[in-house]
Amino acid sequence: MDLAGFREAVFSLDKQHFDALAMEIFRFQAQNCAVYKQYLQHLKTDITKILTVDDIPYLPIAFFKDFEVKTGNFDQQMVFESSSTTGVGVSRHYIRDVTLYERAFTGSFETHFGDARQYCHLALLPSYLERQHSSLVYQVAHFIRNSEFRQSSFFLHDMDRLHDVLRRNENERIPTILWGVTYALLDFAEKYPMQLEHTVVMETGGMKGRRKEITREELHDILKSRLHVTKVAGEYGMTELMSQAYAVSDGRYKPSLWMRVTGREINDPLGRPVFDRHAALNIIDLANLDSCCFIATSDLGKVNRDYTFSVLGRVDFSDMRGCNLLV
Repeated sequence: MDLAGFREAVFSLDKQHFDALAMEIFRFQAQNCAVYKQYLQHLKTDITKILTVDDIPYLPIAFFKDFEVKTGNFDQQMVFESSSTTGVGVSRHYIRDVTLYERAFTGSFETHFGDARQYCHLALLPSYLERQHSSLVYQVAHFIRNSEFRQSSFFLHDMDRLHDVLRRNENERIPTILWGVTYALLDFAEKYPMQLEHTVVMETGGMKGRRKEITREELHDILKSRLHVTKVAGEYGMTELMSQAYAVSDGRYKPSLWMRVTGREINDPLGRPVFDRHAALNIIDLANLDSCCFIATSDLGKVNRDYTFSVLGRVDFSDMRGCNLLV
């Protein structure tokens, strides 16, 4: 199968055929993604002996900082860059065809919330808007541009205007998504406590060094109390992924049909998947056809047997001895 065939197979996928498609894409990328191919060679991986999805080695996410991770040779339409909050370096994701990204993030959202066009999208994402090449800004801008509601907009620092738009939307019972980076949502909730009955509060994570770090439970308790919502939703995504997972209410993220998240032992990155306990997160994103679908992240979480997962923080780099050796 070629890339065009893989693309159609990914977005028509059902659960029963995930493993078979993942294996087929693995074999393709093991030969056609130069960075991944070289990495597998350094591991002395015999491709013919990778017989199940659980056997597939994952590419450490740090490789996106030092190499052009591409499947095949192409001139990219776009490059997404990470924010580099740790100061270690910037990850870059080279996008061959931006319509693939649009299809992935639209499908991921609509699996959980329905037609994105039928929401008013209000975005409080100052730290992302202040830099270029953000995949999250591109995603939300697409939703804003295609929304049925012309008041859909970004709000850099103008919380007064955001409050006014939210109040009008609530009065008119307009279904609304309030996208917000963590620290900005907290700032808004503290300054403008209000009752939101027709608005989904969508936190995208990240204090970005602006406020003291708190647990997700503490964050949600504050937002629910100040904005009088019964639940807070969350999006899990990253520069290096085409797709996203969503937590609708309880901090438990559910991937899209073409994603799978598993846990790995921090100091045994090539071990079998682990479940129901703290672990580093491995992600298969089959929409990553032009980069690498098999990513070992630096996020710490807990994965359940149904592949839903929670995020607990970042892996302490002093504990990543196994991954450091591989990198």
